[in-house]
Amino acid sequence: MTSQTPSDCLFCKIVAGEIPSDRVAESERSIAFRDISPAAPIHVLVVPRRHEPTVGALAAVSAEDLADVFRLASRVAEQEGVADAHRMIVNTGSDAGQTIFHAHVHLIAGAAFSEGRML
Repeated sequence: MTSQTPSDCLFCKIVAGEIPSDRVAESERSIAFRDISPAAPIHVLVVPRRHEPTVGALAAVSAEDLADVFRLASRVAEQEGVADAHRMIVNTGSDAGQTIFHAHVHLIAGAAFSEGRML
C-alpha cells in the first residue's frame, strides 16, 4: 500500500480548502464533494476530515468519524434524490483500485445497476 501524509494528501488539501472542490455537504467530521472523474451521473466522495489511509484504519482509531462518513453519505443520497437507489463503495489498497490513501466512500447513483455491472 502506498502511504500518504497529510502534507501530500490530495484529500487533506481539499478538506483544508487549499484545492477547490464542488462540495455538496459537510459535517463537523466529514466533507462530501463531487468526483472530478465521475463513474455515474451522481458520484460523490465522502471523506473524513481526519487523515487515515483506509476505512479500516479509520475504524480502528475513531468509530465516531467512520459513522459520520456513512451518515453524511446517506444525507447526500437524500439530497440528491437517490436515497432508495445508490451504492456506497470503499476501495482498500491499490490492488482494489484505491488511488488516494485517505479513507473515503464513493456514493454512486443515477444509473441502473445490475449484479454483472460493478459500477
